[in-house]
Amino acid sequence: MITEPPSLSRLFREERFYVLAGLFALVGFSWIYLFLWKMPISGEIFTLPNYLTMFAMWAIMMVAMMVPSALPMILIYSHSVKKAKRDGGSLAPLSVFVLGYVIIWTLFSALAAFLQLVLQNLGMVNKMMVGTNSWMMGGLLIIAGLYQMSPLKDTCLRFCQHPVMFITKHWRTGTGGALRMGVLHGGYCVGCCWALMILLFVGGVMNLLWVAAIAIYVLLEKMAPLPKRWPRISGAVLIAGGLVTGLQIF
Repeated sequence: MITEPPSLSRLFREERFYVLAGLFALVGFSWIYLFLWKMPISGEIFTLPNYLTMFAMWAIMMVAMMVPSALPMILIYSHSVKKAKRDGGSLAPLSVFVLGYVIIWTLFSALAAFLQLVLQNLGMVNKMMVGTNSWMMGGLLIIAGLYQMSPLKDTCLRFCQHPVMFITKHWRTGTGGALRMGVLHGGYCVGCCWALMILLFVGGVMNLLWVAAIAIYVLLEKMAPLPKRWPRISGAVLIAGGLVTGLQIF
């Protein structure tokens, strides 16, 4: 028996259509914003307008970099919601889950913006948000490399790579449960990627090629069938790069 594909009118009635379309649009507009964004000129570093500007920039950048890598998890949650409705049950909307995920990366952005202003105030990052201190940049590379090899990174990465495992272990019902799941998944993503995000201070926070390279690496790390030893290989490369950068061998 051949089943008819869902009609366009039915597709447009589904919440996940609007959530996913909205997410794709949001990611696209985020990249456009980063491309057009200009560094504000200000004599003072630690001012509220400066902080809010940097915070907004970081929050938008995290949406551009991290939402694409969360799409498998978002789609699986969406499928679970649809199945529950088909079986006569009910689950919290997909938008609640996505909200929880975004909340965690927004909090991360608030901390990253503060760290950026601290580094600028110390003269380790210039006004174009590029690292100027070889010891600082080398240290960040080594920290990222060591974290790549850590058990915590491995645990967080497994939950990001296997959304079904996350659903099985952390499933909750109700609106509060969906929000909690989104927050928890966002926490695993931050746990997986925070050390890679601080490398933005090495290549330049507004160097879009560097930003895109890290975003692509995060996407590959979560979705591509990389060798099991890959985190240790990438960690070793980062540590070597940190030693070279910090000691200025070349």
